[in-house]
Amino acid sequence: MPERVIIDTDPGIDDALAILLALLSPELDIAAITTVSGNVSVDTATRNVFTIFSLLPSITRPPVARGASRPRQKDPFFATHVHGDDGLGRLDRFLDAAGNPRYVSPSLSLSARDAVDEIPYQLSLSPEPMTIIALGPLTNIAAAIAKHRESMAGVKQIVLMGGAVGVPGNITPAAEFNIYTDPHAASVVFQSGIPLTVVGLDVTTRVKLTRDQIDAALNSHQTVVSQFLFDSTKDLLTFSEGRLGEPNFYLHDPLTVGVVIDPSFVTKKPMPIEIETKGEWTEGMTVADRRPLKPSRKKPPNAEVCVEVDSSRFISFFLERLLNSG
Repeated sequence: MPERVIIDTDPGIDDALAILLALLSPELDIAAITTVSGNVSVDTATRNVFTIFSLLPSITRPPVARGASRPRQKDPFFATHVHGDDGLGRLDRFLDAAGNPRYVSPSLSLSARDAVDEIPYQLSLSPEPMTIIALGPLTNIAAAIAKHRESMAGVKQIVLMGGAVGVPGNITPAAEFNIYTDPHAASVVFQSGIPLTVVGLDVTTRVKLTRDQIDAALNSHQTVVSQFLFDSTKDLLTFSEGRLGEPNFYLHDPLTVGVVIDPSFVTKKPMPIEIETKGEWTEGMTVADRRPLKPSRKKPPNAEVCVEVDSSRFISFFLERLLNSG
């Protein structure tokens, strides 16, 4: 029986590919998609969900609910320098063979509820506890916990892309982008008591596509999805080459979806984690107590942290799902 999930997201190129993976995976039943300010503004993120839908016209579209436009206490902080102003690699510049835009602006049809109310509403409809897949800052989820605490206590698990436990951050030396963007929301979620699986930079930075792999994907599979993979990552690969010296694309959010589809992609370790909300140099840091003390000398674990990943198997799985989408 498919796992019933809600996806909370801020597309973002890797979010877009993660949503495509979820839509193309029979192991998942997507009850709703909620959007949040993060990689781009919430309005851009919401529009991007419908752009993703347009790539798969035959799919049944889940409800989409617009969420928070800003973090709980901080000013909005975007990653358009990575994802482009549109969040999807500047798709408006691409033309088809006839000279028409390859990607047409989609029409939007939103839920009457906002994200904070859509999440518990979907939970109430499900006969079984549901999983929330959090691909962006945790603003919506923290707000839902604060407003609908009893309903949210029934969540099966939150599988979130965020954090850096044993590796450097990617937005500051100490912090990963999603947690840094709204550390106050992350703190609420980590203190909620809801079962958490943390898919952080410890594993996501080991799962990467190269420019050669993306070129080969387009050459071998001439599909709308393979073209989107090629187009959306074009600038991002150049950015990566300039910043890191290699034209690689980390599959942060697709791996997070993959962990829900098949938990054996990763190895997890329980850890007690606190979120730093106000350090001058450490704001947004995921502080895990990894000291070799007796369990009685530490706080009990509040998260399962992914520490190892079968990267080659996941990449093969990801490409097979996307490239054989028709």
